[in-house]
Amino acid sequence: MDNALIIRDLEPIFADILDQSDLRLAPESSASNVEGWDSLAHINLIVAIEKRYRIKFALGELQDLKNLGEMVILIQRKTRS
Repeated sequence: MDNALIIRDLEPIFADILDQSDLRLAPESSASNVEGWDSLAHINLIVAIEKRYRIKFALGELQDLKNLGEMVILIQRKTRS
């Protein structure tokens, strides 16, 4: 699955958790530029993404992520193995 498809796949998850039905995401999207993406929402997003893709993130993998694009790359790596 390519980056754009994963981002489109993630949009409904983010829209639901952040309560923004018209939310559009980009690789540059991050907690600093998406309204409502606070620390509690972040935890809920991680849990929902893990459930959707049937993967588990290690804390160390998440600490250095700067934006959604980096998260997508991590999802790709985890779903290939």
